[in-house]
Amino acid sequence: MSSHIEEFYSCLPEPIDLEESKKLIQDFCCRNTETDCKTVLVTSGGTTVPLEHNTVRFVDNFSAGTRGSASAEYFLENGYSVIFLYRLKSLEPYVRHFTGQAFLDMLETNKSGKEKCIVGELTFPVKQESVAAVLPILLRYQSVKETGRLLCIPFTSLADYLWLLRAVSESLADLGPRALLYLAAAVSDFYIPANEMPTHKMQSEAGPPTISLQLVPKVLEPLVNTWLPHAFVVSFKLETDESLLISKARGALTKYKHKLVIANILQTRKNKVVMVTTDSHYEIVVTQEETNSAVEIESKIVADLKQKHDHFIAVSHCR
Repeated sequence: MSSHIEEFYSCLPEPIDLEESKKLIQDFCCRNTETDCKTVLVTSGGTTVPLEHNTVRFVDNFSAGTRGSASAEYFLENGYSVIFLYRLKSLEPYVRHFTGQAFLDMLETNKSGKEKCIVGELTFPVKQESVAAVLPILLRYQSVKETGRLLCIPFTSLADYLWLLRAVSESLADLGPRALLYLAAAVSDFYIPANEMPTHKMQSEAGPPTISLQLVPKVLEPLVNTWLPHAFVVSFKLETDESLLISKARGALTKYKHKLVIANILQTRKNKVVMVTTDSHYEIVVTQEETNSAVEIESKIVADLKQKHDHFIAVSHCR
């Protein structure tokens, strides 16, 4: 399997800024090694699979980054340092609360549109009725930024994601059991090899294209067994058929030997997940009353994982 993965990576184009990203990741992990801080990699958002080298068209995976961005916040609240590996332009921690025009609607200026504005004199405070919504999030973000516990690394394509995942895994290795991987990104199962991809935009005049997709090797296996054998690794399983959910999750645990699968059904993923281990499974649910009180299921998921991770660390230190 190792040689197959190496061969696969050798054909993947590296991100242009890979070395710069590696340096940021290494420095971040070194700081956390020195402080004995628990560190989690949260992957979030979907990957694209280009159909041309000069990419105009691509196949995308369904994900806005909701679960990953929310979970990153709750890991930070629970004392973790977070590497947030996310799809560019998907939701990010803290910023996710103000999507679209919502944030601009919360601001006002001290000048009317008819007056000549001098930049130095212009202010744009948050409207009084919006302060309660903005201030707590701003304070949490500033606290995290001041302590340097959040590193955000963007990706777009499948190749970007896989190279960066490997880079983060290699840098987290020194943290041993204090490293947690929360693999919430929607990663493509299929790709087009570079040598089968046209250089330029496919032309419609040529008629309907015939596109042959190949299976992406499962990097979870080398990640668990080679790159990070001592980490607490959590993957996700999304299904549309509930009768398959537990068996598919257990199958993944048996095959890849990681610690836990968070299984969910597409239609109910926002209010129910199933935590699946090799010998048990149980639901985490958000009730309608909790939803009305702005309780997010990710807060419960992260609290549960923190307990499991703490136990895992304690047991690892006793060996």
